[in-house]
Amino acid sequence: MAMGSIRAGGGDDEDGLDAAPMSEINVTPMVDVMLVLLIIFMVAAPLMTTGVPVQLPKTTAQKVAQAQKPLEISIDKDGKPYLAKEELLPDAILPRLRALAAQDPNQVMLVRGDREVPYGRIMEVMGIVGQAGFTKVSLIAQSPGGALPAAPAAAPPGGTPR
Repeated sequence: MAMGSIRAGGGDDEDGLDAAPMSEINVTPMVDVMLVLLIIFMVAAPLMTTGVPVQLPKTTAQKVAQAQKPLEISIDKDGKPYLAKEELLPDAILPRLRALAAQDPNQVMLVRGDREVPYGRIMEVMGIVGQAGFTKVSLIAQSPGGALPAAPAAAPPGGTPR
């Protein structure tokens, strides 16, 4: 324990002052103990959340299959649908898509349409995709930071822009 002295009046010192003891608390050992406890809890906390240790059995089953790459239907600027790079004829599109949907009913179908294609044509193709049996259908759009210009196309002379 550290002891200090302060001088008070009326003593028999050479200055005539008494030396009175002053007590101070030394906090260094307390800080050392707190830091050690902090480290112990930091190391022990992750070990407490691990749970019950279990020896898992071994199996010969195959690994779970990864998600398949989604199919894509593209609609060019003339309104013709393509599956990958194969053009789908109007009378063959529904049977072809039904065959694909029968192979995997959970297959994801992505629909890409050229910006020049009327919205109604894209909805027609999406309807055919739904009739074929695909339940997971999504539209693909280009993000604003893409390579295409953000400004609308210029209007033809004497006309209005699309």
